[in-house]
Amino acid sequence: MHQAIRYSQDMQALKEHFSRILEGRDHNPFELLGAHPDGAGGTVVRAYLPDALEAFVVSGKKSIPMNLALDGGLFEAKVKAKLECSAYRIKAIYADKVEHETYDPYSFPPVLSDFDLHLISEGTHYNKFERLGAHLREESGVSGVSLAVWAPNAHGVSVVGDFNFWDGRRHPMRSRGSSGVWELFMPGLKEGDLYKFELRTDAGVLLKADPYGFFSELRPMTASVIWDMDKYQWKDGKWMEERASKDWHSSAISTYEVHLGSWMRTPEGGFLTFRELAHKLADYVKRLGYTHIQVLPVQEHPYDASWGYQVLGYFAVTSRFGTPEDFMYFVDHCHKNGIGVLMDWVPAHFPKDAHGIAHFDGTFLYEHEHPHMREHMDWGTLIFNYGRNEVVNFLLNSALFWLKKYHIDGLRVDAVASMLYLDYSREEGQWIPNKFGGNENIEAIEFIKRFNELCHRDYPGVLTIAEESTAWPMVSRPTYTGGLGFSLKWNMGWMHDILEYFTKEPVFRKYHHHLLTFGLIYAFHENFVLVLSHDEVVHGKRSLLDKMPGDIWQKFANLRLLYGYMYAHPGKKMIFMGGDIGQFDEWDSATSIQWGLLEHNSHQKLQDYVASLNRLVTNEPALHELDFDPAGFEWIDFSDADSCVVSFMRRARNPEDFLVFVFNFTPVPRIDYRVGVPSGGAYLEVMNSDSSSFWGSNMGNSGEVQADDIPFNQWPCSMNLTIPPLGMIVLKPSRQAQKKGERSRIRPSM
Repeated sequence: MHQAIRYSQDMQALKEHFSRILEGRDHNPFELLGAHPDGAGGTVVRAYLPDALEAFVVSGKKSIPMNLALDGGLFEAKVKAKLECSAYRIKAIYADKVEHETYDPYSFPPVLSDFDLHLISEGTHYNKFERLGAHLREESGVSGVSLAVWAPNAHGVSVVGDFNFWDGRRHPMRSRGSSGVWELFMPGLKEGDLYKFELRTDAGVLLKADPYGFFSELRPMTASVIWDMDKYQWKDGKWMEERASKDWHSSAISTYEVHLGSWMRTPEGGFLTFRELAHKLADYVKRLGYTHIQVLPVQEHPYDASWGYQVLGYFAVTSRFGTPEDFMYFVDHCHKNGIGVLMDWVPAHFPKDAHGIAHFDGTFLYEHEHPHMREHMDWGTLIFNYGRNEVVNFLLNSALFWLKKYHIDGLRVDAVASMLYLDYSREEGQWIPNKFGGNENIEAIEFIKRFNELCHRDYPGVLTIAEESTAWPMVSRPTYTGGLGFSLKWNMGWMHDILEYFTKEPVFRKYHHHLLTFGLIYAFHENFVLVLSHDEVVHGKRSLLDKMPGDIWQKFANLRLLYGYMYAHPGKKMIFMGGDIGQFDEWDSATSIQWGLLEHNSHQKLQDYVASLNRLVTNEPALHELDFDPAGFEWIDFSDADSCVVSFMRRARNPEDFLVFVFNFTPVPRIDYRVGVPSGGAYLEVMNSDSSSFWGSNMGNSGEVQADDIPFNQWPCSMNLTIPPLGMIVLKPSRQAQKKGERSRIRPSM
């Protein structure tokens, strides 16, 4: 019960306070409303009940009438006994005898402690998602929901929903001083109830979804949904324990990038649920040998065609595919099948939708105030103010939330380059230099470093991955050495070069040989992921198969060669869905990928080929142990541009464990092509992209070739090879292969 506010003796003060409530600009409705000692051992109970005809204080079996103290809906009753918050309820009677009875929200103590508020204000509360937003809890034995929202410049904030007829007058919240946080405990609310915050601001009355909401209505509806995030029973304890000690840098990572809304649809064209996707997608990924799934953003977003990249619910999984438990089941089931789940995370920008965080409390709260820093020129979205502690803490909490609540194995951070540079996609005069006169966004850089430090500190074994397209140094190096701290970085330069090369007609490729080899100059400057991502198969760029020159056979041979070169090259691997079945059409986020193509032998065998590459990378230490170490790669010959042939070795930690790769980037077979090797003896042809098993012409070396003691170039031994057209062959010293019982995938050539 609150301290005595003896408004009954000062009607003018009571009227002034009530007028502030009526105007929606009161910072502490608890001073007027709720239960207050009357100074004589009794209690004064006041309730604001707009449109109520009658009201009662219900305590035990007693129902005490309340008087209308002031026009507009302020009711008051004097009770002889001392009342605690759980000892009474307020009953209101409306027109048509409609009754509404509940515990009094204004009799309960504050939701947040002073210590919480201190951490929130200084931006060091890394479990703030456990405090702000809506949380099911018991207070003084009464079940309900605690609500808290940061809106420092609002004149008044109230919570609205079905429970109060979406009437912003009925439940004003209490401001917690300089913290900018407004809070209220609402007894009787339960999981599934809809709510929003109504804010009175200089910009007018704003109706906002909860920035910390855990779930939302299905679009186009926009209300937040109260949800219990702790009831799912996880079964991935073994996975999580092993992940914590996993050295992913020296492990195989082969990732399948997926847009869940268009991977597969129902026969009627609708979305599959998270639980349906869990089984179908995990089975597919496991069968093809991928180690990870990377999902395009699954946070709540209003616009389907944004693919999820215009996020509004930084703590809410999208309701398009199910509930939070359904997505937890998806992750859990993937872990059960030995598959890691990576998730796109978008801290670079957010959309302007009226119910979101844009202009949240009538001011530029989450976004920059200055127009030269506020908006992304390319995307029409808003840029977070990384110089504001509360905003940075909001984003850090979002990242940690997904790792904690959903057991996500890694976060791929979208559009990092746009965060690093103040002049990103801006002309002269459209950007503001930093305090040193440079174009580096110092505040964003500090945020990125802190993000990586916290993720790696609190969740060992989790991957953080940067989509960063510039030459910014040390993106994937620890912060204590001056780096940004990411685990991995997408190799955008390699992707650009290799696709440019493969789109050339083979007759012209000898003039572009550098596009094959240039990537090895910087391959070990970062911990790279080689990616063939969703961005390369949309907006008129054509599908990967359609990019390839030549007739249909050559298109498939070129695509197999591209994948082979990618999997042989140092770095982890990622392919976007549809690429592994040879989708003809560009990706369309509104429809399923072209699964019907697998009825054709050419597409089915391409899928088999990708599965074989995944198994090769997983089973061969030479293809993953030293991905980021120059000791794991050695050129054999990169100089034969006229023939468009390159050859190199990949080595494991054990230098005797190595593979030889030879590539022919023309449709002309190379017969008796001599290649130097470090040692003599038999070499098994452990893979051949031209195998008839993969819809090739089955040209090769009959599964085995002998290396002679004939020096060639700088090598002490050499072998004569048949290199198939538009083909890759993989050779392994017989003594090493026999230890593993490996056999060639090539059928003996006729």
